[in-house]
Amino acid sequence: MLPFVYARPMRIGASIRSFHPPASARGIARQMLERADAAGRAGLDSLFLGDHHATAMPYLQNVPMLARMLASWPERPAGALFLLPLWEPVLLAEQIGTLAALMPQRFIAQCCVGADPAQFRAVGADPRTRGREFERRFALLRHLLAGEQLSREEGGVPVGISPVPEAPVEYWIGADVPVAIDRAARLADAWLVGPNVAVDEAVRLLAYYRERCDAYERKPAATPIRRNIHVADSEAELARRVRPAMQDGMGVEPDKVIVGTVPQVAEAFRDLAAAGFSDVIVRHFLDDQAAVLDSYARLAEVRALVGDA
Repeated sequence: MLPFVYARPMRIGASIRSFHPPASARGIARQMLERADAAGRAGLDSLFLGDHHATAMPYLQNVPMLARMLASWPERPAGALFLLPLWEPVLLAEQIGTLAALMPQRFIAQCCVGADPAQFRAVGADPRTRGREFERRFALLRHLLAGEQLSREEGGVPVGISPVPEAPVEYWIGADVPVAIDRAARLADAWLVGPNVAVDEAVRLLAYYRERCDAYERKPAATPIRRNIHVADSEAELARRVRPAMQDGMGVEPDKVIVGTVPQVAEAFRDLAAAGFSDVIVRHFLDDQAAVLDSYARLAEVRALVGDA
């Protein structure tokens, strides 16, 4: 089996929520920018936004919001998740090329198949062909962002984009079933574990991913896992604010989140590193903006503890 050796300490990245009920769209934008700035001040290693379309509640789109965040984001990697079957490859490649021009570090494209039929219908896509369409569009995207000229149909005029990212784009495929994890091993630079996979299951699937990487003679650039999170100042805050919120329609389950004080969260991160994960991408699930900003500040302490391990 190929060796899996990663730089230590474990990297900690931020995934910023793109909706904050019941805030107005302008309020959501302000909160997102505040959270991104807090992640930067905490020294986090990467920054990401998600991707949804035709939503009932305001959901600010990732490309313009990330462009705005990059104005103050430090010189560290950043990127976004894209539900690839919902995107036209040339247009998406141009958006990524432009975003990459705004940053000195590499752009990380997190790509997923998507599951919500309503979002497929909204853009005229067919969810029944999503796996096949994902692979077709993923190949086109990679060729375009590598600066290649493509012919989209027989006898057609070659198509290319400009600008092309100066640093190679890194591709992570998000997946939670074996066929899609195999796809990540075969096609991408990394497999991204989603927030709805329990840690024990994630560790088991990581072993499968490594087996598939070995079968394709590929070594991943990273082994990232995304977790919903809150870093509390005390056990009292956990009891008063965090655990009640987890039971009150937040859509988070105890075995799929990391909540605790600074030492407790640092220990959970060290456990993930020991299990073979190189990056933990954190997303705060609480709506309380002040509490979230405080949690980001404590992540700087977590990062220091993990780095000292």
